[in-house]
Amino acid sequence: MTKGKVTVLGSNGHIGNAAMIAFRDAGWSVTGLGRTNRKPVSGTAFVAGDADDVEVVRAAIADADVVVHALHLPYHQWGNGASERQLQVVIDALGNSGKTLLFPGTIYNYRAGDRTVSPATRQSAEAPRGEIRIRLETMLREASAAGKFQTIILRGGDFFGPGNRGEWFEAAMMMDIAKGKLYHMSDLKLRHSWAYLPDLARAFAVLAEKRETLGRYENFHFAGHWVSHGQMMGAIQTALPGKVAVSPLQWWMIRAVGLFNPVMRDIYRMRYLWLNEMELVDPRLDALLGLDFGTPFEEAVRATVEELVGAKKLAA
Repeated sequence: MTKGKVTVLGSNGHIGNAAMIAFRDAGWSVTGLGRTNRKPVSGTAFVAGDADDVEVVRAAIADADVVVHALHLPYHQWGNGASERQLQVVIDALGNSGKTLLFPGTIYNYRAGDRTVSPATRQSAEAPRGEIRIRLETMLREASAAGKFQTIILRGGDFFGPGNRGEWFEAAMMMDIAKGKLYHMSDLKLRHSWAYLPDLARAFAVLAEKRETLGRYENFHFAGHWVSHGQMMGAIQTALPGKVAVSPLQWWMIRAVGLFNPVMRDIYRMRYLWLNEMELVDPRLDALLGLDFGTPFEEAVRATVEELVGAKKLAA
């Protein structure tokens, strides 16, 4: 017997792969959808297909009780309605099924002045990326209000974890680790919200199990690890096999590259997330997850660093 059937859309992505593992370990029957099975997870099923095709998605979720939306466009492809069109395919595939959709939210929906960010905080984007994310959540709220399906949004901070390629942890802070250099994103005393992906995925599984006690549209905020940039640097240094030099990331260089590169231009626009403290809080979710839910900070960083360092050695 299983707890139910779940289909993960985008099973090769950061959240998708972590969700495949978390739901399997929690006792669910798990199926992933992707163009190829680049990250196979033992004990789960896989369907090859294009998530831009509504019939493909509809077939993949036909037997599912719960659907995890882990589809993610490359950063430079978010605009011109592409993100909305991608989500509309999923909404159309779900139809009036009454299924539960789990959707990962971002802190992009809030402004730098929002020092404490709870589910009750008014959403008001600071940058175009945030405006897009607000529109996506509005689409889901309206579909759920119409009784089509249940939506549960779980909002986390910046991702880190084993296998999390291309995010800030690897692509910025540890990008020159082979040269003995480590970068901090902002003032060492400022704190930042981090989401350890295995924990975030387990939280999705908990909410899926409790879905019948929840409303038609829910917005939860995952506290994760609220630590200073100095604490993060210290934890990474402790996990590394040798000594490294620690320096601030040069944001002006990203701005300069952004004059010619639209991706870097948008990344520079999002720097407010690093230069301001924005803490995700949600006592209701904390109560649902229970005490001592998350992986201890130093242990999570160590697992991430060891995997990244090992991967870089293999690539060398």
